[in-house]
Parts: sequence; C-alpha cells; structure tokens
Amino acid sequence: MSNQPKLRFKKISTKPVINSDTKSRVLLFNKPFDVLTQFTDQAGRQTLKDFIPIPEVYAAGRLDKDSEGLLVLTNDGKLQNKLASPNHKTAKTYWVQVEGIPHQQDIEQLRQGVNLKDGMTKPAKVELIDEPDVWDRNPPVRFRQNKPTSWLSITISEGRNRQVRRMTANIGFPTLRLIRYSVGDWSIDGIGNGEYVEV
Repeated sequence: MSNQPKLRFKKISTKPVINSDTKSRVLLFNKPFDVLTQFTDQAGRQTLKDFIPIPEVYAAGRLDKDSEGLLVLTNDGKLQNKLASPNHKTAKTYWVQVEGIPHQQDIEQLRQGVNLKDGMTKPAKVELIDEPDVWDRNPPVRFRQNKPTSWLSITISEGRNRQVRRMTANIGFPTLRLIRYSVGDWSIDGIGNGEYVEV
C-alpha cells in the first residue's frame, strides 16, 4: 500500500466573493434592448462593458438580449445567489406588451399557473395595465396593423429560461416587448434606459 498522501483539489468558484477589505457594491442598470448580460463577446455585440466601467461586478441573474429593464449587478456572492437562485423566491415584476387583448379568464390562467414543457409554473400576480410611460425601443417593436396590443404586469418568483414569454405564448398572446420593472424592492424608477445607479 502506498504511503503517499491523497491529493485534495480545491473547487474554484466563478461567483463573486467579498473579502473583508472589499466594499460591497450594488448597481441597478436599466438594460437596453439587444445588449448581452455579460461583459465580453467574441462576436463584437453590445455587452455590459459598453455601459458599466466598474470592474468585478457581476449580473445577479440574467435578462435576455431581447429584453429590457432592471439588471442588478454586484460583487457580493451571497447577494447574487439570493437574487438569482429560485430557492430564495425573489419577486420580479415585468411589464409585458402582448399581441391581442387577454380576457379575464386568460389572465386567471396565468395567475393559477400554466403548463410549460418544463412543468407547471407557480402562481403569478398578473394585472392588465395601461401602457407604461417608457422609453422608445430601438429598433421599434413590429406590430401587425390589424392586431391590437395590450400591456400586462406579471410578477413571478421563479427564474426559468424565457419564462414570461413562454407563459404569454401558452395562452395565445405572444410577447412583443418585455421590460423588467423590479427585482425585490429595487426598480427602474428614475433610471434612464442605458444608465445605472449605485445603491
């Protein structure tokens, strides 16, 4: 039998870690359409680096390239995990422009949960709302002239891939524009599109 000591490998984490001498930083960024939620891209597309000059902060959760609105960035690994992990059930509210005008029974379906390919969604808070006073999207949303559109406020605490888009499509109302309004107690109020504030 060999007397050589066993090698132990230390797992390297890619999550941000706060040292005792590192100040915790939290940024609220109002992400424009067509911007990737990462700092590098080999294909030369717009990323967070084009807007945020602060090193060593990371997105707490993702926001699709074709979605807009609130993205929280931090250097605090615990906070990042709390906001991004579905286990913590952080509420996220989205303003969603859909094709067509859902009836009350359609909205009730979203509230109770819809059956997606990866299972039933948890109950959501859903309201039909007036068109919010927001920035123009560049490029503009493509509308069908003979089809009206409407806006919903949808609050979920899950984080499945493209979940809100899949939920509205499931009940027959495709999402045309998706803006994340809030994450927990933070919102995009007072933050211009393409701008960030530190809290």
